[in-house]
Amino acid sequence: MNLFTIGFIKVTIFDILDIFVISFLLYKLYFFVKGSRAAQMFIGLVFILILSIVVQMLNMSGMIWIFQSLRTVWLVAFVVLFQPELRRMLTHLGQTRLMRLFVKVSRNKSIGEVVAACMELTKRRYGALIVLVRDTGIKTIINTGLKIQADVSSKLIVSIFTPRSPLHDGAVIIQNDIIEAAKCILPLSQNPKLDPDFGMRHRAGLGLSEESDAVCIIVSEETGNISVAIGGKIKKDLDYDVLRATLNEAFNVQASSPNLNDY
Repeated sequence: MNLFTIGFIKVTIFDILDIFVISFLLYKLYFFVKGSRAAQMFIGLVFILILSIVVQMLNMSGMIWIFQSLRTVWLVAFVVLFQPELRRMLTHLGQTRLMRLFVKVSRNKSIGEVVAACMELTKRRYGALIVLVRDTGIKTIINTGLKIQADVSSKLIVSIFTPRSPLHDGAVIIQNDIIEAAKCILPLSQNPKLDPDFGMRHRAGLGLSEESDAVCIIVSEETGNISVAIGGKIKKDLDYDVLRATLNEAFNVQASSPNLNDY
C-alpha cells in the first residue's frame, strides 16, 4: 500500500515503520552510551554509516567496493566495541512490563538476613559488597569467585567480610536465597560523573548495576554508611528501614523485619 511517492521512490507504511524502528534503536543505543567512553565511537560509526549512504547515492564505485568489503568487519567491531552497552540495552528491554508478563519475577526470602548482616557490618565498620541477583543471570561474575553454595545467613555474611577472612575482598553473590560465591570480581563503572569520594566498592557495585538488574549493597569501611546501586543509579547513606524498604520494592515482597536475634 503506497502512501506517497518521492520522485521514483514509492513509500509504503512498512517503510515508515522501518525508519521508525531503526531510529528508535539508534536513539536507545545512544542513550545507553551517552556519557561513557563509547559515545565518541558511536558518533564515529554513525558518521561512517552516513558516508556509506552518500557514496552510494553518488555512485562512487571505488568507495562502494571498500564499504562493502568492510561490512562484515564493521559488524563484528560494532558488537565487540559496544558489548557492555548492548548488554545493558537488552537487559533494559527484558525488564519492561511487556516482557515481565512472560517472565515470572522471583521473590527474595533473604532480605531480613541481609539487612541484619548490614546492621552488624556497619556497627563493626567492616567494608562489604553484597549482590542480590534478580532476573539477569551473572554466571560469569560468579565464576570469578569462590563457590560457597550455602543458605543465606547474616552471621555467615559478616564472617565473610571480617578483615581477617581470606574472602573479604570482592563481592558476595546471593541468588535464589543461596550464597553462590564470595570474593567475586565486579566490573567497575566507567561513568565520568561519579562522585570522586566513591571507592572501589562503590564503583564495582554501580558498574554491575549498569550491566544487569542486580541489586548491589555497599557498606563503606571508612564511614559505615550503606549504599544501594540499582539500574546504574546509587542511593547513599541509607538507614536500615530505608534499606529494607528498598530491597522489598526491588524484589516485590511484603515488608519483613531484620533478624536481630542473631546478635
